[in-house]
Amino acid sequence: MIDVLGPGARLCDGSTRRQILRIGGLGLATGSIGLPALLQAHQARAQEHGLPGPAAAGFGRAKACIVIFLMGGPPQHSTWDPKPDAPEAVRGPFAAIPTRVPGLHISELMPNLAQIADRLCILRAVATDDNAHSSSGYYMLTGVPHRPKQVENANPGAPNDYPSLPALVGRLAPSPAGLPGSIRLPHRIFNTDGSVWPGQDAGFLGRAADPWLLNGLPTATGLSIQEIELPAELDALRVDRRRRLLDELARGLDAIHDDPTARVLDTHVERAHALLGSPAARAAFDLDAEPDSVRDRYGRTPLGSCTLLARRLIEAGVRLVQVNWYRGPDEPPMNPCWDSHIDEPNRLKNVLVPPTDQALSALIDDLAASGRLDETLVVCLAEFGRSPQLDAAGGRGHWGHVFSVALAGGGIRGGLVYGASDKHAAYPKDGLVRPEDLTATILHCLGIAPDAEYRDNQGRFQVASRGQVIRAIL
Repeated sequence: MIDVLGPGARLCDGSTRRQILRIGGLGLATGSIGLPALLQAHQARAQEHGLPGPAAAGFGRAKACIVIFLMGGPPQHSTWDPKPDAPEAVRGPFAAIPTRVPGLHISELMPNLAQIADRLCILRAVATDDNAHSSSGYYMLTGVPHRPKQVENANPGAPNDYPSLPALVGRLAPSPAGLPGSIRLPHRIFNTDGSVWPGQDAGFLGRAADPWLLNGLPTATGLSIQEIELPAELDALRVDRRRRLLDELARGLDAIHDDPTARVLDTHVERAHALLGSPAARAAFDLDAEPDSVRDRYGRTPLGSCTLLARRLIEAGVRLVQVNWYRGPDEPPMNPCWDSHIDEPNRLKNVLVPPTDQALSALIDDLAASGRLDETLVVCLAEFGRSPQLDAAGGRGHWGHVFSVALAGGGIRGGLVYGASDKHAAYPKDGLVRPEDLTATILHCLGIAPDAEYRDNQGRFQVASRGQVIRAIL
């Protein structure tokens, strides 16, 4: 096992603000950035100052990214960071098992992931220092701290209006024509009271930059995506006729057509029709095209089906797919998803960890077998971890002071642990990683310079990330 500790080096080639965007004509008037020109600008600036350019550290190795978001907060003790020598109330009832990497142990609940640990990079000292689902989630999803922290049931809106990672990737590194740049499924992340977390949409990039949201419902055969499934009586020809009718109506209503809100709607309608009219794009959503053996390997669970769908979407050209843990109507109100306040051991063993172990290991195996793992970044994360000690109800509280994130592929070194928590997995000991550092690293792997600038919907310059790329894991 390679155990790398200490802070990562900052990605910095000496480029000044705005200078990068002005080199090579990057189209600021349209809010877009040309990646080849951006890379060329960084390389030129680096050579001028005798510094290594972004390509020197695996810049752009990932063509796509799949993010698995385990809503609710998994306990680090019973997943990626077991503490076998800690008291039972801290370590919990599950043993640590060896993996394929000598010296690296993870929870016994993840035997499949233990067998592919040589492809994993585990960050064991991630911290938001925020114990509220909504505000800590905003930090993890955007790489920007919520103002203020510790706010539960927070709503989207200023001053917490930074775009989510999917929105940012969709803007700065769009997918080919006919496909959205980023997709989220099977629903938004929300709290028990129904409040939707901030940081999931485009924020001050404007509604036209929102990553696509595909709402899915588990079925006996897999997943039903209502946005792309045509009713039986509605074929592609009728869809095209309806599109032409919409175009005619829009041309006849100039006042509405010139309204900014209407233009945003036009953009989304155009994308939807392009998707529905493309056989190749629609085929990406067809899980029935996969052999039963593959469906079974991922698991016929909401997470398994969504993860398999994510793999098919990035193969079709989508740049980033975020899979959220499915929150069904039958979730226990005091123990929904990974928010294990009560009887955590049974929830972990019987409901939560097995489908995660199965789906995530299948995805990484699948990508490796097809030769796509080197160009696909996989990230498994959550809004925070769990408190160091089981309480009287057999659960753990919210804990943003230290938790773990797992990565694989896309320019990330495998068989690696970066950072360490203390003996109770309560606080960072070495190698602290903040969400902005994780965001910067993901952008870097996708070929987006973290210090790249773009314009928001008010014309103001914004920087993609203020974090430091974690060089030691590249």
